[in-house]
Amino acid sequence: MPPSKTEIADPESLVVVGSGPAGWTAAIYAARANLAPLVFEGAPSRTMVPGGQLMFTTDVENYPGFPDGVGGIDMMMDFRKQAVRFDTRVLTEDVVAVDLSARPFVLRSSEGREVRAKAVVVATGANARWLGVPGEERLARSGGGVSACAVCDGALPFFRGRTIAVVGGGDSAMEDALYMTKFAGEVLVIHRRAELRASRIMQDRAMANPAIRFLWNKTVVEVLGEEEIAGLRLRDAETGDESSLEVGGLFVAIGHTPNTAFLDGQIDLKDNGYVRLPASWRTETNVPGVFAAGDVMDDFYRQAVSAAGTGCMAALEAERFLAHG
Repeated sequence: MPPSKTEIADPESLVVVGSGPAGWTAAIYAARANLAPLVFEGAPSRTMVPGGQLMFTTDVENYPGFPDGVGGIDMMMDFRKQAVRFDTRVLTEDVVAVDLSARPFVLRSSEGREVRAKAVVVATGANARWLGVPGEERLARSGGGVSACAVCDGALPFFRGRTIAVVGGGDSAMEDALYMTKFAGEVLVIHRRAELRASRIMQDRAMANPAIRFLWNKTVVEVLGEEEIAGLRLRDAETGDESSLEVGGLFVAIGHTPNTAFLDGQIDLKDNGYVRLPASWRTETNVPGVFAAGDVMDDFYRQAVSAAGTGCMAALEAERFLAHG
């Protein structure tokens, strides 16, 4: 059984914080290595639920082993079941504070629980930034044509041949726009300024592509549609005038925020807030015994399959650390 809310139990061998592909994979490997992992899967909130961003994805078609695709929720539930099958213990709570100054480490949860751990895997992922406008969240949750990941969802039949909007002006937005030209009839890049923030090479590639058209000085103020997206309401950033735009899909590419605030600066982070790993192809952080896996340390790939791979790596490294610690 998990420790009580107030008592600090004997140190856990391994605590996994997070429940996306990285967290559950780490738990599966750790459990099969007889480490009896404890997983903080997180508490539901408006923008995150246990299981991570795949819980907001209706169809996953690029994860190996599912030739007909799989629902994101179904996939994460199966990951969880597999971990629990090997006696992984699960707490549906957030870790809100940690003390990593000495081993055993101390983790404090949103329910007032304190847990000590000999090793920790941080797999808390990253939150996609959303526009926060009416219709956006509802259609993103229902699979109605709004997404924050073109590589994840763009190849779905829903988007093929349609006019697709991409919101953003950085490299991620240009990458999404270029990617969507493979499937969409036309790609509209909507940017709130008259110039892009993207690197020059990405700007040149996007602007040279005849399938991409730019709408400058425009912001999205509403996503239109009931069961699926029908269009966007735009506001001109200079004049304030509003207009409607018919589109068959929307990809929001305005960045991600890694879930690292609870670490309170106790492990090294990059300038963009993602966990910094001292050695290539390793998951141990600058604090011995603390490992990071998945999107919380990956600001480049951000895919379910790569997250699961790093979860495996973190568990194997933690096992070796504990064996020699």
